[in-house]
Amino acid sequence: MEKVRRLRAMSSLCRQQAAYNSMNKWKLLAEAEYWDHLAEFELSSYFQQCNAIGANEIEQPQAIANTNDVERKTIPA
Repeated sequence: MEKVRRLRAMSSLCRQQAAYNSMNKWKLLAEAEYWDHLAEFELSSYFQQCNAIGANEIEQPQAIANTNDVERKTIPA
């Protein structure tokens, strides 16, 4: 998430510079869009990883449901 924050900060800086630099305005706005695109990509990758981990945690109890595959352990009294 820190990387997303830094990418969005770069985008913001480009937009601020574009406001004050009319000669390079369109170039700076294009660069800001580039940083925004990278931030969105990083954010979507982060959530895909989170969803993959969550999906694996949900599937594990279903795989263990077959008692033949599970070692039975006794709990000492």
